[in-house]
Parts: sequence; structure tokens; C-alpha cells
Amino acid sequence: MAEAVFEKVTKIFPPGPREAREGVKAVNDVSLTMRDRAFTVIVGPSGCGKSTLLRLIAGLEEPTAGRILIGERDVSGVPAKDRDVAMVFQNYALYPHMNVYRNLSFALRMRRVATGEIDRRVREAAELLGLAELLERKPAQLSGGQRQRVAVGRAIVRDPAIFLFDEPLSNLDAKLRAETRIELKRLHRRLAATVIHVTHDQVEAMTLADEVVVMQGGVVQQVGAPLEVYEKPANRFVAGFLGSPPMNFLAGRLEEADGSLAFVGGELRVPLPKETAERLAGKAGAPCELGVRPERVRLAREGGGVKVGATVEVLEPLGSEQLVYLALGGGGGEKLTARMDSGERLAVGAKVDLELRPEEVHLFDAASGKSLTAGD
Repeated sequence: MAEAVFEKVTKIFPPGPREAREGVKAVNDVSLTMRDRAFTVIVGPSGCGKSTLLRLIAGLEEPTAGRILIGERDVSGVPAKDRDVAMVFQNYALYPHMNVYRNLSFALRMRRVATGEIDRRVREAAELLGLAELLERKPAQLSGGQRQRVAVGRAIVRDPAIFLFDEPLSNLDAKLRAETRIELKRLHRRLAATVIHVTHDQVEAMTLADEVVVMQGGVVQQVGAPLEVYEKPANRFVAGFLGSPPMNFLAGRLEEADGSLAFVGGELRVPLPKETAERLAGKAGAPCELGVRPERVRLAREGGGVKVGATVEVLEPLGSEQLVYLALGGGGGEKLTARMDSGERLAVGAKVDLELRPEEVHLFDAASGKSLTAGD
């Protein structure tokens, strides 16, 4: 297996009839290392450049500038067939007239691999993926999940240096998608393979990845372990993109009083922890946004935390928990979403006191969107 490395890679597509003369910069000066044997997930909204990044690794697109390395080999100008990668697409692209065995063996037969070796690889992959009893069936006789496993199997039999997955689960229903995520994670552990997986689904990214790459506008916004990126987002975009429901944001500014620094927005005043206040010394008066995850918005109890009044506007029961949509103050104020235990008995229109803990909130610069607290 091998790592994939981008060195200052840019990809510009020629302009269409209604686009700017300089064309579309789908990938913008990306430098990135995707580790050997890691399960790396590239995540972001539609049009962020994540699939282009994958196609650049595969050789289906060539970079406008920069270098791409697989291991220590520069593959920037190497044809796709010579890059030793295998790609699984959103569309299964199975041959409908061939049975599972022949679909799995097709690429090996085209490469004139010995018959005995083809049979060994196909049967090993089929056993690994739970397809051993389905080898004589044609794609029309398979479920969506089984077809997806055949598509993955075609990649496995090639024994590539890198597996590339381009939104392979998006055509599956919710239950099957969850089951297949587990299968992919198990498969990665058994193969000890280098996997680069593209998705717009943040749940998929958080559950599958050893390392998450968050993209927006052709630029890598943050790279890190899933919980690290979730708990310490580098900027407002990452904070708002990861998490369902997304992070709450409240506009305000930094204020200094009695030698301490606090976020002030509307009726809310949140004193900053000592370490944060020391790092932001001199920024009093600067406009910023406070961010807080829905699961960190709690009903006020006896003890610490910043208290603020709110009105319940909407309740969404989810079984063991509920989403509570609130307006700060007496109603009509800034909105907050809270994720609470279903045992909290609330009613629409009820007045409640909320608690925010200073060590659990995030601050973002109002102009740049960069985190002011990520270093905490």
C-alpha cells in the first residue's frame, strides 16, 4: 500500500459559455498527505472539489499545477491504468449480462492474468464480502447492497495500492447505508488498505474515517481525526458543516470589564476561560460569533454555567432524545437548537432557563470566520 500526496495542486476547468474567462478553479493550491493504510474521508458540500481531488488521484483528471505522488512516485502525468489504484463509483457500473463471478474477474481477464490466479482472487474477495453464494447470479437478481459489494469486490481483486471510493453509499436507503458503513469499516481493518473515500454525508465521514479532510471552495479547510475536527473546528464553516443539527451561532462582540474578557450578544454574556482571555487580550470590541453545539445547550440546574432565558418554539421527539428549538428572551430573539434527553418534559410556549458553560463554547472572528478558541 502507499500514501497519496498533493503538493500545491490546482485544477482549473475551462470556462463554459456563462462562466468567467479564467475558468473554474475546482481545486485551489492543495497540499495534503493521505496516510498509508489509513481510511481518509474527504467531506464537503456539492461543488467543493472533493470528487475532483479523487479523480486527480485516479488519473481521470490532470492537475493544472502542482504534483501528485503515490508513495514516492510522481504520477502527475501517468495514465490512469498505470497508477495502481482502484475506484468504486456512486453508480455500481456492473455489466448486466455477466454474473457476479464474471463481473469480479473482468479487469483481471482484460489484463490476461492466469486463470488459476483469477479464480483464487475472485473467490477470496467473494468470501470476504459475503458473495460466495451469489457468484452465479446476475446484477438484476441482487439487492442494492449486494451490487455495491460486487463493485467493491471488483476493486479488491485488483489488489491496488490505493482504494478510491466516490460516494459509494449514496444510492442506498438509510438502513442499508448504515449497515454498509459497518461492512466498509470491517473490510478496511481486514485488508489494512489505504482507502480514500469521498462523501457529502457528515455522518458517513465521522463514522468511517481515521482522518477527515473538510473541503469548501476547492480549498482544504481542516484535516484531523473526526472528534478533533468536531470538537476543535478551525473555522466557522467546519463548525457549521459538521454536526446534525449544526452548531448554533450567535453574533456579538468581545467586551472587557473588571479585568476580564467576555462575549456579549443581546441578553447573553459569557465570560471567557482564563487561557482564552489571555490569548485574546487586546481584542476587546472586536465583533465575533459564539458557537455552541446543540448537545451543549442544557436546562439550567443548580451550579455553574451562564444562565439565559428562552422560549420553547418547536419540539421534535426522536425516541430517546428530542430536538428543542428555542428563542432567547421572551420569544422573537435569536434562535438556538438544543439536543436533550426525552425525559425532559417540555411544552411549546414554555419559558425555560438555559445553561451554557464557557469552556464548551467556540468563538469565531466575524470577518475571517477563523476560530478564536481552537487552540484552547
